[in-house]
Amino acid sequence: MQRAGAARFPGAEGRIPNFGGAEAAAERLRGTPEFQKATTVKANPDSPQLPVRQRALEDGMTVYMAMPRLAADKPFFALDPGVLTVSARQAASIGGAARHGRPVDVADLRPVDLVVAGCVAVAPDGARLGKGGGFSDLEYALAWEAGLIGPSTVVTTTVHDAQVVETGRIPVTAHDFPLDLIVTPTEVIRCRPGRRRRPAGKLRWDELTDDKIRSIPLLQRLRP
Repeated sequence: MQRAGAARFPGAEGRIPNFGGAEAAAERLRGTPEFQKATTVKANPDSPQLPVRQRALEDGMTVYMAMPRLAADKPFFALDPGVLTVSARQAASIGGAARHGRPVDVADLRPVDLVVAGCVAVAPDGARLGKGGGFSDLEYALAWEAGLIGPSTVVTTTVHDAQVVETGRIPVTAHDFPLDLIVTPTEVIRCRPGRRRRPAGKLRWDELTDDKIRSIPLLQRLRP
C-alpha cells in the first residue's frame, strides 16, 4: 500500500491501514442493499472505517463500536443517532464515541444486522486477515454466543483495492469468520455463498492464553 501511495497517515504497517479512498468505499457500501436494510451495526473502531460509522449514524442506524482491545468492563460504545447532540462525524471517531457514546456490555446490545470488520487483506472467497490480535474474531464469537449475530447477519469490510489478494493466499483457521461483502473505492465484491460454512462463533477457551483473558474483563467474567 505504501509503494502504491494508498496508505494514509500514520502508515500501513502494524495496524488496520487507513487508506486513500476510504470515503469513496464507504459511500459505495452505503449504496448496497445490505447496508440500506440494516438498522443496527457493530463496527470496528479503526480509522479507515470511520466514514462507514459516520454514514450509518447519518442514516439513522444504531452503531455499536468496540473499544480498542475490549479493555473495559463494558467493552462497547452504543451510539444512538436519536440522542446524539453532535454531528455523526464527531461521534464516529474513537474519541467522539468515548465522549458521546454510552458504554455497554454485550448483554445490553440488540441483535446486529451488519458487522463491519477492519482488515489488512481480503480475498474474493471471503477470507480475511486482521492485524494479528484476534480481537475481531473474539468480538464476533462473543456476539454470536449472546445471540446478537447469526447466519443471516451480513459481514462486510471496506478496503483499498491493493488490499484485495487472490483466493487461497490468506490462511484460514477454524475460528476465523468469513466476509460476505468486500467494498473498495471502485467495486463491490460479493463473496461466493457456500464457499466456506460460517463458523458457529463459539469461544474457543483452549486457544485463549491466561494473559489474554486477564487483559479483557469480559472474558474474566465469562471464564468457565
